[in-house]
Amino acid sequence: MTTEPSAAAEEAEPGTPDAGPESGTPGAGDQPGSEAGGGASPDAGEGDAGEGDVAEGDAADAAEGSGSSGSSGSPGGEATETAAEGTETAAEGTGSPGEGVAEGAVQLSEAEAELAAQRELRERIERRKAEKEGPVLAGTALSGKAADLLAAVRAVESGEKPSASVFSGPEPTPRRVAQEPARRPQPVPSGAPASMASESVEAVRAVLVRGGAPEALAPQTAATLGEGADGQLREDPWQLLRVAGVRPEQADAFARALLGAECGPDDERRGRAVTGWLLEQAAVAGHTALEAAALHAALAQRSVPDPDAAVQSALAEGDALVFQDALDEPGSTPPAPRRSEEDDTQGDEDGEDGEDVEEARPVRVLIGLERYALAEESLADGLARVVNSLPKEDGAAAAWEPVATGSAAGLIRAVAGHGLVLHTGGEASRAEPAALVAAARSLGLRVCAAAHHPDGRRRFAELLAGAGGQGPREASEGDSSDAVVVTVAGLLSGEEGPGRDRDGMLRTDLLVVLDAPQLDIENAAMLAESLPDGARLVLSGDPGVLWSAGPGRVFADLLAARVCPQIASRTPDPGPVGELVSGIGIGELNQVEAPGKEVVIIPVRDAGEAIHRTVQLVADSVPRAIGIPAEQTQVITPGHGGAAGTRVLNAALKERLNPGPGRFGGFDPGDRIAYSAAPGRSVLGQVVKADAAGLHLECAGAPVVVPKERVEQTVRHGWALTAHQAVGVRWPAAVVVLPGDAAQALSRPWVYTAFGRADRHLSVVHGVEQALPHAVAEIPAKPRTTRLPSLITAQIPPTPA
Repeated sequence: MTTEPSAAAEEAEPGTPDAGPESGTPGAGDQPGSEAGGGASPDAGEGDAGEGDVAEGDAADAAEGSGSSGSSGSPGGEATETAAEGTETAAEGTGSPGEGVAEGAVQLSEAEAELAAQRELRERIERRKAEKEGPVLAGTALSGKAADLLAAVRAVESGEKPSASVFSGPEPTPRRVAQEPARRPQPVPSGAPASMASESVEAVRAVLVRGGAPEALAPQTAATLGEGADGQLREDPWQLLRVAGVRPEQADAFARALLGAECGPDDERRGRAVTGWLLEQAAVAGHTALEAAALHAALAQRSVPDPDAAVQSALAEGDALVFQDALDEPGSTPPAPRRSEEDDTQGDEDGEDGEDVEEARPVRVLIGLERYALAEESLADGLARVVNSLPKEDGAAAAWEPVATGSAAGLIRAVAGHGLVLHTGGEASRAEPAALVAAARSLGLRVCAAAHHPDGRRRFAELLAGAGGQGPREASEGDSSDAVVVTVAGLLSGEEGPGRDRDGMLRTDLLVVLDAPQLDIENAAMLAESLPDGARLVLSGDPGVLWSAGPGRVFADLLAARVCPQIASRTPDPGPVGELVSGIGIGELNQVEAPGKEVVIIPVRDAGEAIHRTVQLVADSVPRAIGIPAEQTQVITPGHGGAAGTRVLNAALKERLNPGPGRFGGFDPGDRIAYSAAPGRSVLGQVVKADAAGLHLECAGAPVVVPKERVEQTVRHGWALTAHQAVGVRWPAAVVVLPGDAAQALSRPWVYTAFGRADRHLSVVHGVEQALPHAVAEIPAKPRTTRLPSLITAQIPPTPA
């Protein structure tokens, strides 16, 4: 690699991070809707470099203490970089409280259709959940299984042995037939609340004004709380915490204004609301549940005097659910599926002591939100059905043998005999799924491939064409004869893909999901629920990249569970950039030979020099020396804030590459942008024009019109991106900026992802000194707490290592 000397002689002066977590003492915060929590701009609540406010401080601490799938630790510490980036992307789709309601007709988008499909799936899952034995109705006393689990919480915390009955569960109900979602639903625009009657909004507005909250929160609050929102706020002012962007200290100020002397930190309503808020923040940080001890610690940090009582109140009201997961000692065999009560009774009759068996297995108590619990259970059920529904007749795999050739032979053979297959590898390994798709098509199967980003769809279509397949196309209803290459979001929303049959299932025999690490738990559950019986599912991706912006770590959990064949590609990424990134993946930051200046390191002393050198690289050096124009070069930096974050870099790059007055929300025709129609997913594009209808964009070759009131919340300049925004995309050249104030945000997955966005040339503006090799060698991905491994291994026996 080439190292360029520093161009400046100034002393190092790292930028100062933005504000960190705020105090949780009641009444200590600002008014609801203020800069800290109002969410008036896409910058609010995001994961800037070095910031901890992204995960709202306490949630990140609690999540970090909770650990990942069996790990545990004490809460505390800084918000993780992955959690920060995930929150940053999630925040991009949220709007300000006062601007959330769409005015007039709003054009339907792919993201809106996806939201409608998600709501329908959740309703279907909830109906199935309601059919199971022992339901717990919100607002009633606990009994049956829920009472046993609550008793187990106290038993585990006191050191006693929990009852063995908590491990038993009802037999799973037969799979319900999925209903076909509407092809063109009428959902609420992402980030905007549903339309409410003007009378309801005015009633809520009056309560907000009385409590000192901004009137602009009224439409969003009315939509979030639903019918009778004004009465709910009068009876329980902390319900305001359910509104996006409101923090506990702001809800405390609102409650104090309404309740007066009755307001206090020991109020049961406050403890219940803060419990739900912390679980929501943990989900933003990537967790689907929190360990009970970590949640209790976070509640204590938020001045809740009796955390246990707060948790029990939330459980009793149905605001959260409690689970017990059995943990296995290293090297022990995985637990068998949960036994029913009849099995326990039979065991006692035979003289077996079931309690002694359970006593040998440690457990952890988890608290989580229902939506993520249902999604994890739905995903485990769906994957078990995919595995078990594939026909097992003799000789079925023989038809695949003639097409199992080349580097993809192992993958093709695995798919021939199994319903679920995991495939790992870097960018070059995508040729193997392409060969699989071509082979399956040659056998007459209906095939669909889905990528995380439109750029991934384009790149895979090119590989597929080279492998004898076919590029992306619009699939008409009932037409499923050819391979279809889509995005995951488009497939779930119905905007792209082979369509669905009368039962609501995808018309496909083989679904290949690329960029699998970007699947969050809810999208993965929807995919699994949408596959017909007998269909095959291949999850393919690079396990070294950043995890999904949404909660869960589906791909990593399935790899760890070892419940299906795993095919590791042996195809290396080519060139000096590929060699460098491959070394980072195993924790080594190697110096590589780059005779054509494929990798260049530019040391800088401070943020000002970093900005200057970045603009110089994009506008002059890379086009002149490498031959790659500025429009094909992407800048990547750890966060939006800081002295050299995306905001500052985009301002400097716009001034050099497309200067203008920014007459429409700071944008001008020709500006490079990142459009986030839904949380966690950014589509890159360019500003075309602006008129009364809104800001006209061209994103991935498709026209998009963003209404004026939504521009500030969903559109950013895109010359500089964060690594989470850039994941799933590759550019001919990438400039990775590492300012001194970003050292704490670095980790091996972040560096791996950022450096891996370059195809031909990588420039690193290096201002973190030894923090870079330290991050690569010593800082892996932060753990996430999930239930998927225990749920999936209870239904599918793990295969031997």
